[in-house]
Amino acid sequence: MKILVLNCGSSSAKFQLFDTNLDAIKGGTETCLAKGIVEKIGEETSMRRIECLGKPAFREVVPIPSHTEAIRLIIEMLTHPEYGIIKDKNEIDAVGHRVVHGGETFTHSCVIDERVLAKIKECIQLAPLHNPHNVRGYEIAKSLLGETPHVAVFDTAFHQTMPASSFIYALPYEYYEKKRIRRYGFHGTSHRYVARRIGRLFNLPKEAYSVITVHLGNGASIAAVQKGRVMDTSMGFTPLEGLVMGTRCGDIDPAILMYLIESDGADVASLNRILNKQSGLIGISGISNDMRELEKASKNGNKRAALAIDIFCYRIRKYIGAYTVAMGGVDFVAFTAGIGENSVLVREKCSEGLEAIGAVIDKEKNRAMNGKEGVFSTDASKVRLCVIPTNEEILIAHDTVEAVSGLL
Repeated sequence: MKILVLNCGSSSAKFQLFDTNLDAIKGGTETCLAKGIVEKIGEETSMRRIECLGKPAFREVVPIPSHTEAIRLIIEMLTHPEYGIIKDKNEIDAVGHRVVHGGETFTHSCVIDERVLAKIKECIQLAPLHNPHNVRGYEIAKSLLGETPHVAVFDTAFHQTMPASSFIYALPYEYYEKKRIRRYGFHGTSHRYVARRIGRLFNLPKEAYSVITVHLGNGASIAAVQKGRVMDTSMGFTPLEGLVMGTRCGDIDPAILMYLIESDGADVASLNRILNKQSGLIGISGISNDMRELEKASKNGNKRAALAIDIFCYRIRKYIGAYTVAMGGVDFVAFTAGIGENSVLVREKCSEGLEAIGAVIDKEKNRAMNGKEGVFSTDASKVRLCVIPTNEEILIAHDTVEAVSGLL
């Protein structure tokens, strides 16, 4: 089956085309036929690009006024006789859509019909910056691809196994009952891919191990996964809670907001901007939200850059320790995403003191791990420290095949 994976944001549409089926999923032999992006939608400098298996890469800067035109161009690129990979759009057997928020309604990926679409739209209130674009992407793709089935894969679904003791906030209970305020968790497709990959890599059934998955990119989150089920995760009602991130503050005392309102006259818009755009690594360092830039600055003696890195890594270590106790022990700690896969320094600093839980870093192995899959703990370490490059798109493709086959 040829599965198109589509991820629509506010000004971009990312895509990959996979050739896979149920046997390929089991054997890990799926093939990525094409990948690309249309970005800066609505601007004069919009850009589209595609890389297809065995074909020359194509890139073009051209005004792309809307998501409708963007998705039309994706299909055009995939079917282009020179740099495309398929002859006709009818070769696309199904489309998998990333949907950020499924609320409590969706615990698994599912084929999109009118009922499912209506429920996804109900979740727009919970994810107003993301779900509208996810919905729009589906509606446009459906109009262009006729009877091709479409599947929704939710960022929040994997975290729906959390017990109430993990997801309920200590607020008046009616806020949960009437306003749906609870911890939902995000980055679910990445956490699920990494947790599943650990089992395949070490030939273990999901019931046989516990893993702490550490997703470190500009957005960062951590999850405690026991026997294939999420027991807790750091992001909450929104992606703002939890770890220090590129521009987000993570956990803070909520009374700080009241103090800023009273002392500075801050309003909702300014607080949202401060917490989501001006905090985290960039807020502490005053330099950048890019870990690579901070590492360079720190080496050159910039104390605030060094402090930002220290705070970032300390928060991660604290969560790893807490989640180890919450699960009664852990077998693996797996780092993933841009920083987790590529920063030797961050992995090393995050591993400091983890001897207390039985995880002992091998610094030489760690230095050799960048961008690679494998173990960087010592051979004698009771808890394995791993790097698992994430692949959310392939997980979406897997779910799409299983959903249209009636297995989800």
